This record gives sequence, structure tokens and C-alpha cells, in this order.
Amino acid sequence: MESSAIAHVLGATRAVLFDFDGPICDVFAGQPAPDVARHLAATLANCDRSLGDRAYGTDDPMEVLRLAPQGGEAALRRVEDELIEAEVSAVRSAGLPVSGAVAALEAAHASGRKVAIVSNNSAASVRTFLLLHELQHLVDAIVGRTPYQPEAMKPAPNSLMRASNELAVPLQDCTLVGDSVTDVEAAKASGGRSIGFANKPGKSISLRDAGADTIVTSMTTLAEALHCS
Repeated sequence: MESSAIAHVLGATRAVLFDFDGPICDVFAGQPAPDVARHLAATLANCDRSLGDRAYGTDDPMEVLRLAPQGGEAALRRVEDELIEAEVSAVRSAGLPVSGAVAALEAAHASGRKVAIVSNNSAASVRTFLLLHELQHLVDAIVGRTPYQPEAMKPAPNSLMRASNELAVPLQDCTLVGDSVTDVEAAKASGGRSIGFANKPGKSISLRDAGADTIVTSMTTLAEALHCS
């Protein structure tokens, strides 16, 4: 059943868009996300103490970034710039790509489809990781978050729209591979398809409930499906 569903989705796919943190790289494996979030919260607190106190309540760096605009332009710029620096540092110590990720990128590339990384992480961190592991030749476009515009991150469809334009492939012919509900929501909002990557227990249910067109539990499964499509 899973294989037929994946085949159906890929049969209508001219461009495969991979989320970065999860399907390709465990970004904060070497530098834990809660530590980065606390550092960013401290930065935000220097600009706005009450807002910083709220930021200390999350262990997700992206959520601190989402709060930053409430502190004004200067706060947003400081948090964004420090997050980019932290992400680039983090991917250097993140270890190898996620199991099966390289095979999936290779299979997507070999299939003749366009390939992009579409991420809420910075483009600089994605580019650094691809270069570090010599994967850049497998990717046609890198679309990271737009600096100083956290509202444009997924689940907003903005990054998928940018990828569609860069690849010259209509959104309805694009499929996003992602491990979060926000990935699925962004794909739905864009009019494209999504393959949920359930890399942790319980994710299959949340991704399916969000409307993923199909689910895989390993990137190797996706690679095999791409080879056959």
C-alpha cells in the first residue's frame, strides 16, 4: 500500500523538494538546539527583557526567531544574525547525513527531476553542509529562510514558491519531503504534494492528520521508490 502511494505521488512529480533538518541533516546533533535557543533568548533579553523571558520558555531556536520581531528591527537582526552563525557552526559538527539521505538525493537527481533543498534553516548552513559532504552537485537550488522575515518560514508557502520559480517547475508538479507538520501545511498551502518523513514514533499519525499525501519511515524507502519511478 505504501509503495503504491509513493509511486502515485512520484509519478506526478517533476521536482523533489527536500526539507533540510530531518530528511537530510540532523542540524543540532552536535550543538543541541536548547543550548542555541537559550543563547538567542539571552540576546533577545538584552534588547527586550520581557520578551527575552518569554523566549527562555522554548527550546526551539526557530521559535525564538519568531518572537524577535516583537522586539523591533534591531532585536530581529541580532537574533537572525546570531542564529545563522550558530546554524553554520552546528552543521559542521552535525555528523554524517541522515541515513538514506544521500541515496535519496542521488536517486532524485538520476531520475531527471529537479532537486531543491527548501528549509527554515539559513541557506548558508545548508550550503556549508552540502559542500562539507560533497553533495552540492545533486542539488539544483537551495532555498533557505529569507533573512529578517521569520513570518515567511514554513508553514507559509513562500519558500516553496521561491523554489518553484528557481527550478521553473509549477508548484503542482513539486513534492516536498519533510518531517514536520509545518512542511505538510506549507505544501498544501502551495498547491503541491508532500511526502511525510516519520523519523520518530508517533510522527506518522501527525503527518497523516496534517494531510501528507504519503508517509515514509526511512529515506532509503524514498530512494528506492525514486529509482523505480
